[in-house]
Amino acid sequence: MIAYKPRLSFSQIINMNVGFFGIQYSFGLQQSAVNPIYDMLGASPDEIPFLNLAGPMTGLLVQPIIGALSDKTWIPRLGRRKPYFFVGALLCSIALFFYPFSSSLWMAAGLLWILDAGNNTAMEPYRAFIADKLDPSQQATGFQAQSFFTGFGQTLANVSLFVFPMIFVGTTGKLPTWVYASFFLGSVCSIASIWWSSRTTSEIPPTDEELQKIRATPLNIFTPFIEIAHAIKDMPRVMWQLGLVYLFQWYALFCYWQNSSKSIALSVYKTTPQDNPKLYEEAVSWTGLVNGWYNIVTFLCAFGLVWFAKKYSPKLVHVSCLILAGIGFIVFPMIENKYLLFPAITGFGIGWASMMGIPYLMVVSEIPKERYGVYMGIINMMIVIPMIIQNLTFGYILKNFLNNDSGKAVLFAGVFLLIAAAATLLIKAKKHEDDVVLTGGGH
Repeated sequence: MIAYKPRLSFSQIINMNVGFFGIQYSFGLQQSAVNPIYDMLGASPDEIPFLNLAGPMTGLLVQPIIGALSDKTWIPRLGRRKPYFFVGALLCSIALFFYPFSSSLWMAAGLLWILDAGNNTAMEPYRAFIADKLDPSQQATGFQAQSFFTGFGQTLANVSLFVFPMIFVGTTGKLPTWVYASFFLGSVCSIASIWWSSRTTSEIPPTDEELQKIRATPLNIFTPFIEIAHAIKDMPRVMWQLGLVYLFQWYALFCYWQNSSKSIALSVYKTTPQDNPKLYEEAVSWTGLVNGWYNIVTFLCAFGLVWFAKKYSPKLVHVSCLILAGIGFIVFPMIENKYLLFPAITGFGIGWASMMGIPYLMVVSEIPKERYGVYMGIINMMIVIPMIIQNLTFGYILKNFLNNDSGKAVLFAGVFLLIAAAATLLIKAKKHEDDVVLTGGGH
């Protein structure tokens, strides 16, 4: 939407993305702590996918609507995107604070809906924020900075699951005391990191012409739905191709996140949540360490992928990363030595770094600048629809074809990531020489 965008230093790009740290700490807890909490509250393995419907359903409803609204918003003292991700972070903080007080499965599931609504309200404008603020030569660094903070935030969340049980022992209510500590820390991180980015980074004001366009179509209840419908009708072909990749990629990731703790419990500890709850807690703690490691790998290699994307292509980078992740998942449930889980999950750490940034490089140059928000929301629809399909179908698959074996579920996820890699080869994006660069200005 902006004719001129000043180049930012590397530190400025980092500052504008600090808020992503808090959002991703929250997502890290969802990936590694929420499902074990469901287990502790008495859920059976085939109920877990249904209980996870909150994330994709709120993503499907919230992100494209927030994206469309933020495209049509300009508040002089607040900006275009910042009002939305600040409100989202506040919702996250409230839900994270109250989550450990869940006394039943349905209370936990209800709070997860609120938590996900907040996360999705904050997430989508952040993607558009990068496209708004950075010129094409710096967008690769901007998106991979988000990948870096994804790894950093989720690392802290996962490591807290390993460290806090050593510090906060015993049980409070129906849950271990360490659960309270992890979620309370997430509550603080969510709002504090968004506040920092809002304080250090201003948005670029729209031109007079752009303001006239915004005011010519005032917001009402139908605005986002009309915008979404028009955007889908005009969607570039490359986004449809990316949708096929995401179908397999995100179905696979939900299979892993829902089953990683129980897979490790089976292969390493030879137990289940029902057979030995205390030993299962050890498996959950070790899973936090394993998942923390893949997120460390993510933030260590995030900016390195920018260099590979420049030298080869974003498509080739994503294919390679998906293959590494798929192989890691396939061998994961076969490992009985808990220390060997770390090299196995390293492939997923590299893949996760790619998933959180590289696909946006394949499509951003073909998205109209005045519709960044709504199209970033539609990309998220491509993420959450496979998750909804997974939540509605995988319980049946797990029970009837995989014998409720969480190890087989992780292997299944590995096969789907290899299919996603093959689908990535079908993407035909236009080549834009200036879109991918090694570094942002000032680094």
